[in-house]
Parts: sequence; structure tokens; C-alpha cells
Amino acid sequence: MSPNLTITPLPLPGLKRVQRRQHRDDRGVFARLFCAEALATSGWSGSVAQINHSVTHHSGTVRGLHYQRPPHSEVKLVSCIRGEIWDVAVDLRPDSPTFLRWHAERLNAHDGTALLIPAGFAHGFQVLSDDAELVYAHSAAYAPEAEAGLNATDPTLSITWPLPIHTRSPRDMALPLLTPEFEGVSA
Repeated sequence: MSPNLTITPLPLPGLKRVQRRQHRDDRGVFARLFCAEALATSGWSGSVAQINHSVTHHSGTVRGLHYQRPPHSEVKLVSCIRGEIWDVAVDLRPDSPTFLRWHAERLNAHDGTALLIPAGFAHGFQVLSDDAELVYAHSAAYAPEAEAGLNATDPTLSITWPLPIHTRSPRDMALPLLTPEFEGVSA
């Protein structure tokens, strides 16, 4: 384990909380956002294929639940660098004991916490403050042909969003509800 990152397993196998050590002094704060060596023992394999940045302006907005189908499955490291979000990961691995269960963590810009989401999970979040800003590191590049998602309001998942949903994109609102035929996603 790195002295700069503390990695804690969460209730869904493979899902981890990453706590960054923040070095503070009179100049401000320094924290390591990514460390391949420390994350390798927790499920990150290979290099960073891309880093994405998002800004969401209104509290209550929900983005997701997104994932990529194999062979483009990805591991994500999600960090909130401004504001606060409620970050949700849903286990889509058919052989997992927690198949279709979800877990959420509050991420904010002040405490240095991130969520390490393994391949085979869907990911989404609700913004809890106006103007939340996220940085995501991805282990695989975006592949439009592998893009998929679940509807964030699916009654089968029963995600209890902390705020009334303010806004979702037309694409996210059109994501399908789960059916008995859903077989999951192999990582």
C-alpha cells in the first residue's frame, strides 16, 4: 500500500474506496490523484487509457448509469474535485454474489476520497451541490459501439437517490429498465 493512498474494500466485491493523503500547509493542499503501483493490487490493470472531466451545474442532476460491454469493459477511478456528489456503482457481473446490488459513496472536493469501480459495474452519480466537477481515470478508451447503460430510476435496482432528481439527459432517460432476460456483463 502506498503511504499516499489508503484503499478500503466496500460491500460489493472489487469495489474500493480510495482515500488520498492530503498534504496541507500554508500554501494549500497537495494530493496524489493516481498511483498505478498502489492501485494495481486493488484491481487496476494496465495504464490509464483516458481521463475525462465533467462539470454539472445543478444539484439533483443524475448522470448515468453507464458501462461499456466487453471487450471494452473498463475500470474507473472517480474523483470529485469541486462540490459534492453521491456516486453509485451497480454490480452487473452475473457470477457475483452481489449481482444487481448497488453501493453509493459521498465524494467531495475536501476529503480526498475517490471510488475505484471494477470492470463489470455500471456507474452513475447525483450532484449534491451546484457546480460539481469530476475527473475520471479509465483503464480502457471509450468505444461507442460498446456503450450501454441502465435507467437510474429502474424499480428493480431501487436506488434511493438522496435528492429529488432535478435533471437527466434525454439519453439517460431513454436507458432501458432491467428485464428478466438481462444476463449481466462479464468483466
